[in-house]
Amino acid sequence: MAAAAAFGRVLRSFLFGVTVHDPITYALVPVALTFAAVIGLWLPARHAARVDPIVALRTN
Repeated sequence: MAAAAAFGRVLRSFLFGVTVHDPITYALVPVALTFAAVIGLWLPARHAARVDPIVALRTN
């Protein structure tokens, strides 16, 4: 959060309609990143959970 506030002036030139101290953006970015991380971890974990452990141990 501190780095985002410090680089806010630089980011303002890249983002249209976002001010330096936009609380909605500061709230939604961590939520979006958390959602992406959960999906990125959940999909491979779900796939790995379907594999029988004995079969997985025998292949190595």
